[in-house]
Amino acid sequence: MSGLRIQDLSILLPRGGDRTHALAGISLAVAPGEILCVVGESGSGKSVTASAVMGLLAPGLAVERGSITLGQDNLLALTPAQWRATRGARIAMVFQEPMTALNPLMTVGGQLSEMWIVHRGLSKREALARALAALEEVQLPDPAGALNAFPHELSGGQRQRVMIAMALALEPELLICDEPTTALDVTTQAQVLKLIKDLQQRHNTAVLFITHDFGVVAEIADRVAVMQLGHVVEEGPVGEVLLRPQHPYTQALLAAVPPLNAPPTRPLPDTGAVLELVGLTKTYASRGIFRRRKAVKALDGVTATLKRGTTLGIVGESGSGKSTLARCVVGLMGLDGGTIRIAGQPLTQDRQKAAHLAQMVFQDPYASLNPRRSVGAQVAQGPIAAGTSSAEAWAEARRLFALVGLEPEAVRRYPHEFSGGQRQRIGIARALAMKPEVLVADEPVSALDVSVQAQVLKLLRDLQGRLGLSILFITHDLRVAAQLCDEVVVMQNGRIAEAGPVAEVFTNPRHAYTQSLLAAVPGRSVLEAG
Repeated sequence: MSGLRIQDLSILLPRGGDRTHALAGISLAVAPGEILCVVGESGSGKSVTASAVMGLLAPGLAVERGSITLGQDNLLALTPAQWRATRGARIAMVFQEPMTALNPLMTVGGQLSEMWIVHRGLSKREALARALAALEEVQLPDPAGALNAFPHELSGGQRQRVMIAMALALEPELLICDEPTTALDVTTQAQVLKLIKDLQQRHNTAVLFITHDFGVVAEIADRVAVMQLGHVVEEGPVGEVLLRPQHPYTQALLAAVPPLNAPPTRPLPDTGAVLELVGLTKTYASRGIFRRRKAVKALDGVTATLKRGTTLGIVGESGSGKSTLARCVVGLMGLDGGTIRIAGQPLTQDRQKAAHLAQMVFQDPYASLNPRRSVGAQVAQGPIAAGTSSAEAWAEARRLFALVGLEPEAVRRYPHEFSGGQRQRIGIARALAMKPEVLVADEPVSALDVSVQAQVLKLLRDLQGRLGLSILFITHDLRVAAQLCDEVVVMQNGRIAEAGPVAEVFTNPRHAYTQSLLAAVPGRSVLEAG
């Protein structure tokens, strides 16, 4: 069979790890014109598999045995020069974060045309013409403008389309997609998935698709392989694996996927408003020497209320104003107009006073922690700055670690010594250390595996019940919003399109934009049926 074939592949981990092998005798195959989704939690071996196929194994990882063949060629036997000729031409990869995969100093056209110049020997003019055609094929709204743009001038979804155009530029036999839609909102995600599938069918490309999102699997896969701790524990056609999973691990992963159907609306406590947003406006103005100044209204008359002890979800696409709203509520950004009141007090630009009113839990728990300081020091830092004695602050840090499900003595450890889910628990502990009136959670589970995501969501619900937390929850994942939030605000282009109890809004959406968001949730029909 042509296409990709991995046989009995074992890859050793460096000594001293929690297991000996990153991969332990796995066998997989992807035929031309087929999409194989590989799913599993962090540490399951998904990305190591992709790296091995690309010849990009990290230092310290060693192939113990096995083979990887593409067509008739053994990829493990390629020389560095042969690999340079193979990558891009025969095997291409779409990475999770296009901003870090694209060169920030080169225009999109320059990076795309480089593919044909290096691998096909085309002239610069011919290569640019091919680049324009490639951007048209991935349906960018302004291909000619994107050709002359730098990566930072495009949206996340547009950058991912550029990455797909680059990956398919030379019509490779194999396309590897490593979590390409994780950071995208539901409508952009749906567009990118449809684009990948359409182009794959048009070019008859074999696709190895790495993901932890079962909604994506249901939407795009022909077959599924489930990995756990370096082993393939289950494999089969997508409908069979999702609807009739055989292995307990697959069953547990599917059980952790939050349903889109919101639970019945619970009676909200009659405690009054803890957060009041009245007529918020915020405009960004781009500045450039050679480009025309452009104003973008990130917030345009936003008015909303968070009741004490409840969770208010803010949902919408990228660019809808969600994160701008979050930054304004915690005092990281000033408003152009409107009023924010927390616990009856107007939000002040005095950071020390604002710290007790609102605290944020960030999307990336690793990037938000200082790698050179112990996690306990980072949790205790805020209270110490506010006047609490060091001994009291450290004692409180230990108590908070126990509260969020971590060992109290782990306060002496450093961020790299924790898993992603544990680091997010530390971020929650750090926010709670200031005893804020409002906890602002900005996409706090979007980077986590489905099972870890379920644990963090359960923790937030438990903490809310125990401490009476008031949570402003920012997310583009409507499944998460359905399960955690009491009320929801749907934002579009800086304005509120629709608001109300989450069960009511998601069951009977009135606004066309809300309806389009719900319709775009990947794998909805398959997962809800299962």
